[in-house]
Amino acid sequence: QVRLVESGGGLAQAGGSLRLSCAASTNPYSFSAMGWYRQGPGKQRELVVRVPTLGLSHYADSVKGRFTFSRGISKNTVYLQMNSLKPEDTAVYFCYAVYSGVDVWGQGTQVTVSS
Repeated sequence: QVRLVESGGGLAQAGGSLRLSCAASTNPYSFSAMGWYRQGPGKQRELVVRVPTLGLSHYADSVKGRFTFSRGISKNTVYLQMNSLKPEDTAVYFCYAVYSGVDVWGQGTQVTVSS
């Protein structure tokens, strides 16, 4: 079973930064896509960034210029660097991958941004 494990969530002040990590049990390059989604309270899960393995990164307009997806040198970990955080960034953040056409989700990590 493919597993994704997020870490790095927590409390940040508005304007601050956090870096989320996602460790995959499978080489991320075995996935057709990988990225991050988030779900705020009472809201639907929404795209943060989606990165096809051999495609261009696609960021939600709400995070462009502030959030950056990257892959670790080891290639088994990906990151979401979040800068200039806003209260509306408060959500549970989920690591995401597509493996053999099946969506795979991490358990989520809470990010809370105070005013």
